[in-house]
Amino acid sequence: MESLPMRILFLCTGNSARSQMAEGLLRHLGKGKYSAFSAGSQPKSLHPMAVKAMSEIGIDISGQESKSLEVFLGQEFDYVITVCDRARDNCPVFPGDNERIHWSLPDPAAVEGEEDVRMKAFRLVRNQIKERILLFLSAQSKKTKSETPR
Repeated sequence: MESLPMRILFLCTGNSARSQMAEGLLRHLGKGKYSAFSAGSQPKSLHPMAVKAMSEIGIDISGQESKSLEVFLGQEFDYVITVCDRARDNCPVFPGDNERIHWSLPDPAAVEGEEDVRMKAFRLVRNQIKERILLFLSAQSKKTKSETPR
């Protein structure tokens, strides 16, 4: 019997960049083993530089939409991952036996300056998220192997 994909919710304040990139990266790197979602406590529209940064590595998030975390209240998740300090501090309780993880990442949308400076910030955060997701997937793979009877 095949198990359902693990459900992961990424939370941020605006749900315009960090959590959106995390959702897209997990969807891509998780190869169907994870159902990725993202939301924000004060959602704003999807940031075009987040879309561009992701397209540079072959991941299209242009169809994703910013959502309020209220959309997900009452739903169960295996993991709730906050990607900004404000989201962690204001994260509601989700039902079930979920594990909370916090990744304190700078907000690339807050960077001011010329476009190249701002894009550099988005690329840096995208790469940090990718590294963390790869570590998360590696840890999940090890967990699964240790739980499998021999």
